[in-house]
Amino acid sequence: MRKALGWLLILTLALGNLGVILSRPVLGLELETEAASAVLMDAASGKILYEKEPNKELAPASVTKLMTMLIAAEAIDEGRVKLTDQITASENASKLGGSQIYLEPGEVFSMEEMLISIAVGSANDSCVAVAEHISGSHEAFVEEMNKKVQELGLKNTYFVNAYGLPAEGHYTSAYDLAVMGRVALDYPLIRKLTAIKEYDLRDGKFKLWNTNKLLWWYTGTDGFKTGWTNEAKYCLASTVEREGLRLICVVMGIPKVRGHFAESMKLYNYGFAKYTFKTFASAGQKQGMVKVRKGAAEEVEAVTAKPLGISIEKGKDKNIWLDTKIDSEVTAPVRENQKLGEILLYQDDKLQATVDLIAKEPVARAGVLQQMTKTLKDVVGF
Repeated sequence: MRKALGWLLILTLALGNLGVILSRPVLGLELETEAASAVLMDAASGKILYEKEPNKELAPASVTKLMTMLIAAEAIDEGRVKLTDQITASENASKLGGSQIYLEPGEVFSMEEMLISIAVGSANDSCVAVAEHISGSHEAFVEEMNKKVQELGLKNTYFVNAYGLPAEGHYTSAYDLAVMGRVALDYPLIRKLTAIKEYDLRDGKFKLWNTNKLLWWYTGTDGFKTGWTNEAKYCLASTVEREGLRLICVVMGIPKVRGHFAESMKLYNYGFAKYTFKTFASAGQKQGMVKVRKGAAEEVEAVTAKPLGISIEKGKDKNIWLDTKIDSEVTAPVRENQKLGEILLYQDDKLQATVDLIAKEPVARAGVLQQMTKTLKDVVGF
């Protein structure tokens, strides 16, 4: 009798455990990662599609260079420096170890070539040369990096250098890196640089191969940066776009060689299998006409400033609607790309995305004679 009761107890516990297992979220069953920390983010909205210890502070190794390139791209966009600038390597830059292009003191490269060597070859010495050119010193450049961290509201990041070699107090998180990647997408230059697979430096005497093997192995990859040190292990912040859906993936602290590629592909496979991107308006699409007061033209076309769409879970594309707000009239002069309104995209009454409506072309202010003629036409009616 006792034996029978014992087997009954075991069976009951087993069935209970099975019930617990079956009741677990599907996400936990279908996706696991060996990364110490990981994030899969929808680039359009910033929505997190998967996470594991996303705010854990870890050494990022050369993924640090994502922020280095972001500060450089921002400086170029602001006109502080140009891609054609000639940068002379300092003795300080030439002393860096780790991955490098072996700069000699006094050696000169353009800003563009220096950035290519960072994006493709992960050159530590080029990071210092670029930092000194933009900010006057490596230390001042790192201050700019940390200032940007504050501007972006990143809570788990602090940089001590621009290249990612181990240093006390140098850390970031998978979530923070994903946010940096999302901001980096605003600068086409960064994707252009990080998508280069190979590059010939010094007239072909020094070959650079991109350390991000996803460029070869995973369709749609066009950025960003790998990293490895004994402390950080294998890390990767990357981005992939397929059929309008762009995802950002960050994996950190992976012990296995090439594990950062395998784990990233695993997360991307999950993301592209489960989500899709639905477009509601393309960039430059006409949304209406706006009357122009005192203008050389009576109307100006309002178009979308960028594509409008959202990433949605497959099969859950219901209750989506648009609210278009457009100015009824505007006073000349009208600048090209001047904001004339916006379209708001909702799902289940929750705002999901917004895109500005802008003037397709400029409209000059009408001359006095032209304004008088228009007034007479309005009054007399001819």
